[in-house]
Amino acid sequence: MKIQKIYKELFRTYGPQRWWPVHPRKKRQGFDPVFEILVGTILTQNTAWTNVEKAIENLFIAGVLDVPAMCTVRPEKLKRLIRPSGYFNAKSKKLKVLARHIRDHFDGGAGTMAKTITREDLLALWGIGPETADSILLYAGNRPEFVIDTYTKRLCAQHGVYHNTYDDYKTFFENALNADAKMYNEYHALIVRWGKEQTV
Repeated sequence: MKIQKIYKELFRTYGPQRWWPVHPRKKRQGFDPVFEILVGTILTQNTAWTNVEKAIENLFIAGVLDVPAMCTVRPEKLKRLIRPSGYFNAKSKKLKVLARHIRDHFDGGAGTMAKTITREDLLALWGIGPETADSILLYAGNRPEFVIDTYTKRLCAQHGVYHNTYDDYKTFFENALNADAKMYNEYHALIVRWGKEQTV
């Protein structure tokens, strides 16, 4: 499997994807787009991005799309706001855990956390698995951690490549590519695009 060649083919087919999507409205006072990315990495677990957008819109309108508000919002209200993303009981707890960790350990807020927290510390948080951790580090922290998802494994299988664990796939890609966060960002986004369209 020629990983660099596949990246070029995907880029030639689909062009730049410009991830991560953030709220299109004008920033309100205190609005932190990095925190929106963090929220998105949790809400997108096991659901389509269109559903995540609805949940984020609800959070935005309700004034809950920042760390202090997320820490204090009543659990039942939070569940109601993120209901479009599915699994709202578990996801509301995950959002609370993440927001409180930022509040308690990172004076600089979400941006500081995303740029300085270790992968191991992220994985130690309740509800944060390898894919979510790497998404946080890559998309919110701009750090070179390659994200593996179902589409990535499907792409590998199409080329006869199979691995046992998430980290095996991650190492497979990172060993074949330069440690470049921008390129990792684009590659993962392109794989997702390919996985949805299955035209390559």
